[in-house]
Amino acid sequence: MKTHFTDIKHLIQVRRNTIKLVAGTDMAHLPSLENAFLSIENDKIVDFGEMKDFRSSSQDEIIDLKGKIVLPTWVDSHTHLVFAGSRENEFTDRIKGLSYQEIAERGGGILNSAEKLKHADEECLFQEAFKRLNRLIALGTGAIEIKSGYGLSHEAELKMLRVIKRLQQNSPIPVKSTYLAAHALPTEFKNSKTDYVTSIIEDTLPYVAKENLAEYIDVFCEKGYFDLVDTDRILKAGAKFGLKPKVHVNQFNAFGGVKVSVENNAVSIDHLEVLTAEDIEQLKHSDTIPVALPGCSFFLGIPYTPGRTLINEGLPLALASDYNPGSTPNGNMNSILSLACIKMKLLPEEAINALTINAAAALELSEKVGSISKGKLANFIITKPITSYNYLPYSYGENCIDQVWINGKKFDYESH
Repeated sequence: MKTHFTDIKHLIQVRRNTIKLVAGTDMAHLPSLENAFLSIENDKIVDFGEMKDFRSSSQDEIIDLKGKIVLPTWVDSHTHLVFAGSRENEFTDRIKGLSYQEIAERGGGILNSAEKLKHADEECLFQEAFKRLNRLIALGTGAIEIKSGYGLSHEAELKMLRVIKRLQQNSPIPVKSTYLAAHALPTEFKNSKTDYVTSIIEDTLPYVAKENLAEYIDVFCEKGYFDLVDTDRILKAGAKFGLKPKVHVNQFNAFGGVKVSVENNAVSIDHLEVLTAEDIEQLKHSDTIPVALPGCSFFLGIPYTPGRTLINEGLPLALASDYNPGSTPNGNMNSILSLACIKMKLLPEEAINALTINAAAALELSEKVGSISKGKLANFIITKPITSYNYLPYSYGENCIDQVWINGKKFDYESH
């Protein structure tokens, strides 16, 4: 039996031919249909079109949306969803004038989260992360990436990755796992960073690969954390085990991280708050997708990724939440949509493309999610009655979502 959604005011991001992503001026084009229908069967989209072409059988279910808007669910390609405890004390420290780097030097930041995670029970970590995940689905996220990186030890990193694997097995949406191998330097390796990188490569990485705990590998390539040599060593070691790079680069400094990541065939490079002309040229000659994290810029008060420049240079752009307890305690992708438009000066069409089809490409999920296309998962958002999709980023403090459908079923947060 098919389910038909009829009288849709605007059906957004319709793609009759599956494409990987959009770039440059194409990002300003958001294909849509007015007065449309959408048909699903089991967990897939099977048809869509204008109401004048709608046909159904007596066995089918018809849901009249009475002028509401339908669009694909958001895809969040960068999160740190598994963590223990919060860091609101650091929030007040920043209000008092301390920088992110100064807090880290005092044992806060990533080291703070690592200490809490070390003592956290694995089952509790899973239960808390599962609640967070379902809250995000209710807010419209239909596919997600989750990183480790708060373990900073062999045992704790594996604990995180096991939790992510359980989330994959229990989540109704696609979940991609990333081994954030080098996020910060543990206290015990303060004066021996090379030894720590060696332990990652020789001890933890082989186990991660053997147990199939991750698909991607990541490094926080930044001054005061891990340099170009460290990054190159870890990415090359990961490649030997089939782990593809998705790399933190250029959050505070531009010193060659883009080049190293591109040379190692990174699927994406994320942050990019600081960019040089050379970085942009490197990206132009690669298949690596730039990913902006405006929630982090907002929360830390740092520059925003120059997304307008990247698009004007003909590049693709994806957007993600960077949900984590320290620099972005918010996984609501609707707020990311608003920030991209308000602070990065993206058009609503560009921002929606960056949150859907391009974000799916950044997770190598273009065949499953990211657009309203036949054969893709029936993961979509039904809005409340609103005037247009421009209202979504405009009404930055309002919840415009009426329903979220995942795998062809209405998602009920309470039942999860």
